[in-house]
Amino acid sequence: MAFPRASGILLHPSSLPSRGGIGDFGPAAYRFVDFLTASGQAWWQVLPLGPLGEGFSPYSSTSAFAGNPLLISLERLVDKGYANTSEMDELGAEQGAVDYESVLRRKTPLLEAAAARFLEIASARHQQRYQDFCSENAWWLEDFVLFDALRAKFKQRSWIDWPRELARREDAAMRKMQMELAPQLAVRRVLQFWFHEQWRALRQYCNHNQIRIVGDIAIFVNYDSADVWSQPELFRLDRDLRMEVVSGVPPDFFSQTGQRWGNPLYNWDVMQSRGYDWWIDRLRWATHTCDYIRLDHFRGFEQCWEIPAGEETAIHGRWVDGPRDELFNKLQAALGGLPFFAEDLGYITPEVNALRERHNIPGIAVLQFGFGDAGAHIYLPHTFTAEKVVYTGTHDNDTIVGWWRSGAAEHERRNALAYLGNCADEIHWAFIRAAETSVAHLCIVPLQDVLGLGSEGRMNVPSQSVGNWSWRYQPSALTSDLAEKLKHLVEITDRLPQSFAAAADEDFAA
Repeated sequence: MAFPRASGILLHPSSLPSRGGIGDFGPAAYRFVDFLTASGQAWWQVLPLGPLGEGFSPYSSTSAFAGNPLLISLERLVDKGYANTSEMDELGAEQGAVDYESVLRRKTPLLEAAAARFLEIASARHQQRYQDFCSENAWWLEDFVLFDALRAKFKQRSWIDWPRELARREDAAMRKMQMELAPQLAVRRVLQFWFHEQWRALRQYCNHNQIRIVGDIAIFVNYDSADVWSQPELFRLDRDLRMEVVSGVPPDFFSQTGQRWGNPLYNWDVMQSRGYDWWIDRLRWATHTCDYIRLDHFRGFEQCWEIPAGEETAIHGRWVDGPRDELFNKLQAALGGLPFFAEDLGYITPEVNALRERHNIPGIAVLQFGFGDAGAHIYLPHTFTAEKVVYTGTHDNDTIVGWWRSGAAEHERRNALAYLGNCADEIHWAFIRAAETSVAHLCIVPLQDVLGLGSEGRMNVPSQSVGNWSWRYQPSALTSDLAEKLKHLVEITDRLPQSFAAAADEDFAA
């Protein structure tokens, strides 16, 4: 896949300065798109958009298909008459870090009340649009809304700890719960309808401004998810439906015990026997909701680190084969193309690179990693080809300014100055210029680096279990001077957006 030469910004919607304590698909999102347009950007990259699970991480979701209801804009629901202004006022200001527990406690009841109101008063046209959404998406929607309602009923306990008949989805128990929880299921269907309507409207606004969306797919799914509960045969579970093995990475320079991520591994034999239909559905859905997709932990498609579930660390794992070419051949045939690029950071074998190259899937480079020993120079612009996707940093990195002040070793700073030269307008602009002037066709910069923020702007510290994913930018941060500076840079580096056909206008119900 060849990208047009262009530039973009990485910002998860939760980081927008929206009313209600968390960023959403409301007015602040549209103002951000206006800033992208004014600054000559062609791409907006987001993190996974699914409903949040453990740790409030976008990469730890309770569904591979559903959307996060917290990203629904109550302001847009006020405009439609399903919520009222006084409820919005109770949720508080447009700035400050996301307090997820508070947002869940305060925003969720308002969303649910608005959904119940929709079911009562929505026009026939909007009701029909809702019914069409439910019918078209029943293949994932029905399992998810029942899972989510049961999870609420059992106080967020994992499905394996529900009554046995529900954990094993016995027909009589399932029918009983579908009847008992019917009102809650309807409300959850409306929330998913609203999520996808608001996201589609926002994406359409992006497209009319010649901005494409890059989505993100985590290779693994949560054990406590609708996906594992509804199709346990696709995962490496024992007779009691508990995980036999879990995901992670082996010990390395960064950790003597490796990383034990704890996700269930796939039963690739069963997936193969079914023609990889779950993966085809997943990535077709992803390409339906975004223009291009970043595939997280691409290495896992070639080989992944298998850890016995009873092990507390990743030390006693082993490499096991993934689906390799067979999966991507099936995806190519089903989707008519592979609009992906691969997160291929870390220790990558020649076999992983060969797999990626055989399917013309670009890899990525992160400038912040390039200033260590000679082996790190693969992340520096003089090694790039046009197919590379270059970042100054990712959601897992400290910001460039934060890294420069406290994370970089002395030799890394010396190397960076030797490579980049002194920068009169601070180190983050030196990194941005190096990325934008590189031969890599696609350049993506986290908004925190554009704003020159220190470590207070960091989105995620991988080894830290609390306090992540909460950063939001200040409403006044996106100035016309900043937009002009960015646009001048992308103009001189030939990264201004190229025109493409946008979807036709539609009147969205939410």
